[in-house]
Amino acid sequence: MVELWNGTFQLKSSCHPDTMDYILEEVQEITLPKVIKWISSTVMIFGGVAPFIPQYREIKRKNDAEGFSLYVCLALLIANTLRILFWFGKRYELPLLAQSMIMNIMMLLMIHLCVKVKNRSQIIRGPDRVFTGIGPAHDEMPLRPKKREYPFDFDWKYFWAWTDFQSYIDFLLVVSLVMSLLTFLLLDFIIYVEILGFLALFMEAMLAVPQLVKNFKSKSTEGMSILMVLMWTVGDVFKTTYFILREAPAQFWLCGSLQVLIDVTILGQVWLYHKWFHHGKPMMLNNIKIVYD
Repeated sequence: MVELWNGTFQLKSSCHPDTMDYILEEVQEITLPKVIKWISSTVMIFGGVAPFIPQYREIKRKNDAEGFSLYVCLALLIANTLRILFWFGKRYELPLLAQSMIMNIMMLLMIHLCVKVKNRSQIIRGPDRVFTGIGPAHDEMPLRPKKREYPFDFDWKYFWAWTDFQSYIDFLLVVSLVMSLLTFLLLDFIIYVEILGFLALFMEAMLAVPQLVKNFKSKSTEGMSILMVLMWTVGDVFKTTYFILREAPAQFWLCGSLQVLIDVTILGQVWLYHKWFHHGKPMMLNNIKIVYD
């Protein structure tokens, strides 16, 4: 900038003279603990969805979703929705809040893929199973489309086994709306807020149980991504260690320890069923004794 002073023109810099000193000072304030904290926060935000990426790719590659339990998505959607509501009653770290939002998006992507793959793999398409009841079969030509009389014709028999993605969205919206209203009314009650947080953490700790049960019933881990379970285990160990080092409340590291135990049990199933398959061990499948030669 040019200024007139004492009858002469002088050039004055528009930049602050201490700009470089300020930048250098900020860089010098970056310490190893700060870097570790930033890395830990990033891992906490995106580390939760990482185990589902190989499972997503495997389902898409094989065009088969039978080995993955959609109840894992149900458990995580409910748990993270409750955790988001818990934040309004008891503020916790923002990285954990962001993790819950990203996890819900990932679960919806998993459900969308599984529904699409399952519908595509059906040879004879039966009637639609939707959140509000049973739709018309595809080979029927009704005179007028069936209205989805929401939610009075809900059928528990087909709960979380719907054939359209919109049904899962509808269910999540209903749960979110009901729990949001309840939280708004009871936000000043500490007991409710603490119970809400405990339920969120406990449901997250039980997220792998549907996969464990599915493996046990089929006596097989075929279709399940072993890399996904390994990443579950590493992530849960990291998370539990993080809670212990940060001296989080007991329910945090207790639920984290329970998650690690379930992950290890599923890895034990992988070893056991693989051993049975390759060593000709008999096993019971739907009350039928099968012997592999």
